[in-house]
Amino acid sequence: MSLRITSAPVAGIKKNKRPASRPSPFARHARSKPSSQSSRSVKSDEPDQEPLPDVGASHYISETAQIQSVVQAIQYVRQNMFEDIPVRAGMNSTRIAELLNLRRSLPPLASVAHVHALLDAPTKVEKEIVELVNDGHVHRLVVPGRGTDAAGLGDCLILTKDLEVLVQDSKLLKCSLKDRFLKVLKRSDNSSAIPPGVFSPEEYMALVRAGFLVSSSLAKGSSSVASLPGLPSSVPTYASRNDVPDHAHTANLSKFHTATLFLSLPNIGPYLRFQSMGRTHLTSLLKRSSSHEAPLHLLRDRWDGAVESGKSFNVAKRARGEQAGILPGRTKKWKELYGMSFNWALEEALGAGLIEIFDTGSVGPGVRCL
Repeated sequence: MSLRITSAPVAGIKKNKRPASRPSPFARHARSKPSSQSSRSVKSDEPDQEPLPDVGASHYISETAQIQSVVQAIQYVRQNMFEDIPVRAGMNSTRIAELLNLRRSLPPLASVAHVHALLDAPTKVEKEIVELVNDGHVHRLVVPGRGTDAAGLGDCLILTKDLEVLVQDSKLLKCSLKDRFLKVLKRSDNSSAIPPGVFSPEEYMALVRAGFLVSSSLAKGSSSVASLPGLPSSVPTYASRNDVPDHAHTANLSKFHTATLFLSLPNIGPYLRFQSMGRTHLTSLLKRSSSHEAPLHLLRDRWDGAVESGKSFNVAKRARGEQAGILPGRTKKWKELYGMSFNWALEEALGAGLIEIFDTGSVGPGVRCL
């Protein structure tokens, strides 16, 4: 019997030799993560990364809002500030009630900058405003401390008939004071300042607490002003409203008889704050693009958010149980801006000189930050 040198055959273990592997033809290429590669491709495919072609000024505003006069512009601004609440809003009844109540509480104002954006004829518009104010059809409010340039928030217009309705509906003024106040407004010139000595100190106090008069000193101090019910913390109310503590008014009671006060409106602070928030949000959306400009349709999509719509493909997705986008109530447009219209904010920013609209010649109007 011959001797075995190893025990491997006895144990029944057989070792198979691997064939020599061939080198991969891609071995010399640099490796990269799929996520980084896809992110670079998406970034390069975005249509707003390169500067848009500019073939001249766009007439988008005049085409979408066919306004012929200052009065029509004021009415247009009043009626188009907010959008209708969608059927699938994603908000409960309490939230919807807060939203509607806040909309109703805002005064029927229109900024002078907004009117200029709609009509686009500076000299003609200013001349028409002066004529309307002198004839008593329109009142011009200049709120102290809110800026006097084109981008300022303190230069506003209101129709006289709307102002009369606000005064008559006020529950903080006596009927006799309402009539006297309206008569004083009719006799006043085109200035928003109310001369001293027209009312008694108590009447001045009542008008200030009702929100129809404001002094420059009270306008600067807003630390003691409470927020409007249902208003987010980012939209504080304006000073000298009826929420100012009594002791603050009592301390200044003796000064009202000799001080010059300015015409104001109840809840004008939240209105001006919404104006500012709309302008700021629109420009921030434009600055997401590296060139600070974007096609109008892309900017509108950013404003609305990735919300579901009533289009056929979204309806089909919901029928299949698939996600068709988030509900409007979860977007900034509805959570903080209470459904502010995109066109309204666009016209505000244009009139304030924060943006410009130009024709691209290929993808429709373009919007650019200034």
